[in-house]
Amino acid sequence: MLLDADGVLTDGKLYLAPGGHDGRAFHTRDGMGIRLGQRAGLEFGIISGRDCGVVGQRGEELSITEIHQGESDKVGRLEEILGRLGLSAEEVCFVGDDLPDLGVMRRVGLAVAPADAAAEVRREAHWVTEHGGGQGAVRDVVEFLLRASGKWKRTIDRYFE
Repeated sequence: MLLDADGVLTDGKLYLAPGGHDGRAFHTRDGMGIRLGQRAGLEFGIISGRDCGVVGQRGEELSITEIHQGESDKVGRLEEILGRLGLSAEEVCFVGDDLPDLGVMRRVGLAVAPADAAAEVRREAHWVTEHGGGQGAVRDVVEFLLRASGKWKRTIDRYFE
């Protein structure tokens, strides 16, 4: 499962501070969704057009090994990842929210857009989440995938013990 960062893992807002520092806000429910997906065997990666230290930091906190930022050619990065990992594009889910994500979305097996994605992106997506970017959209996708594969109940059973 590959994710754009701004507008998917975050709400898309950039918080700029003096000295050129910027920040993002991440929803804990998305982090929990990634952890649940990892427990069920999903692998995650980030392909972002912007380069932001906190995105890399958040990705590392969540044990995401494929973190690619400052990518002007997201399709090229997708192809590189597929080749290196021996995957076909049909085996990949990509979540994107804006026009630079369309190339990747058109190539993968499951293209998903957050509820608040650009209209063009929502039209191209195979599925649109209930929640917006940075508001639980990633969790929506993970739950969808785990329920569809029959892994949801087994993955969350530990929380009911």
